[in-house]
Amino acid sequence: MGGRGEASSAAMTASSAPLLLPRAPAPAARNEVRRQVGLAAPLVACSLLQYSLQVVSVMFAGHLGELPLSAASVASSFANVTGFSVLLGMGSALDTLCGQSYGAKQYDMLGTHAQRAIFVLMLSSVPLAFVLAFTGQILTALGQNPEISYGAGTYARLLIPGLFAYGLLQCLTKFLQAQNIVHPLVVCSGVTLIFHILLCWFLVQNSGLGYRGAALATSVSYWFNVILLALYVKFSEAGRRSWHGWSRAVLKDVNLFLSLAIPSTFMTCLEYWAFEMVVLLAGFLPNPKLETSILSISLNTMWMVYTIPSGLSSAISIRVSNELGAGNPQAARLSVLISGIMCLAEGLLVVIITVSVRDVWGYLYSNEEEIVKYVSIMMPILATSNFMDGIQCTLSGAARGCGWQKVCSFINLCAYYAFGIPSAVIFAFVLKIGGKGLWLGIICAMVVQIIALLVMMLHTNWDKEVGPWSLLMKLDGMVVLSTTPSVPKYKSF
Repeated sequence: MGGRGEASSAAMTASSAPLLLPRAPAPAARNEVRRQVGLAAPLVACSLLQYSLQVVSVMFAGHLGELPLSAASVASSFANVTGFSVLLGMGSALDTLCGQSYGAKQYDMLGTHAQRAIFVLMLSSVPLAFVLAFTGQILTALGQNPEISYGAGTYARLLIPGLFAYGLLQCLTKFLQAQNIVHPLVVCSGVTLIFHILLCWFLVQNSGLGYRGAALATSVSYWFNVILLALYVKFSEAGRRSWHGWSRAVLKDVNLFLSLAIPSTFMTCLEYWAFEMVVLLAGFLPNPKLETSILSISLNTMWMVYTIPSGLSSAISIRVSNELGAGNPQAARLSVLISGIMCLAEGLLVVIITVSVRDVWGYLYSNEEEIVKYVSIMMPILATSNFMDGIQCTLSGAARGCGWQKVCSFINLCAYYAFGIPSAVIFAFVLKIGGKGLWLGIICAMVVQIIALLVMMLHTNWDKEVGPWSLLMKLDGMVVLSTTPSVPKYKSF
């Protein structure tokens, strides 16, 4: 791997200091802010628009009554736990692989990684679909309300086609994001949301399908979004540069993708599962229909707000992976610092807005006063968790850019299952705080998660993270063929 150039060596030497020292030059900081805002703003919009599909469906179902709201909410939560979050986690491996390949200007590898991800995610969707098919029976066996379980089972079965589309959507989205192509994602997601609202109105209100129409609309809309992005990849310059048609090469070295995809899945799912477990635990509280509805509304609200720090997280993943792939540790370190400042500002803004709308937010989901008042009580607690989400999303995004998914999965396991869930059970069932107590337990987990990630980030030696060669050698012992000081080459797969 020879010399990589004096400039690169100087940057790596400077990067070995702690994260916050020394101070970055003002012009470099301003340029980094512009880059991150240019990425984050459209990524936030894209994340919000894509997630809004399920939120809109639950809202349409909620206006049919308390039981349809509970059934749709529980089904969406269960589908996220057992299906969508798994595919999201597996697709997150592309944040590292495609991002560092793009930074190293290995454009052919982008298409290879994306196709390999599509192959793995489509195979993984088959067993996940079987789980969704038996949602009603599983919820009943877990002791959930029989009426809610039956309705949730019907709703979840209609989400199965959307599960396969969601996997494709993640692969295409990550493929484009890694190349800093974000505005077409916003346009496609915006068009899809408009289509989805019209489709929900027709299927829920006018076709006689009721809440089942909301689930069917979700599946159709996910496929609509996939088709739009596939057309863009096929006819765009980015597609011609990085996607050269399907190749049998994607079947080779699948273990390279899995070595990141599996810990990425656990990193994402351990967190998602803890939140969704709160909704299931709500079914054991007094007045389970009310508590389940409130916790589901709270969860939907949190995930919708979560799209903002999620967009920031995607932006920092792109910046860190691109800079490490290009051999610029100083720039990667600066990216983390700038994103931290941005996430604090975003968190404070979200807290102010969340608290301001607490008395009216419940009306979006239901016209029943009991539900609206309970939602108003929950909103300040949600504001706290939303603020903390911004911090942990930024730190997790930087970790994905570096390829630290395995370490982060252990952090999430400890934070949510050694601290969070036990605390939630104590607050809700021992201290009898109810649904509010369940959410307070999750906040305890987030505190532990943030502290662990922050300590890890502050003690990072960035020169050891430089270059796609370091990551790939850790993963699969790949040989690097250096052709220039700044642009390394991989051995062909």
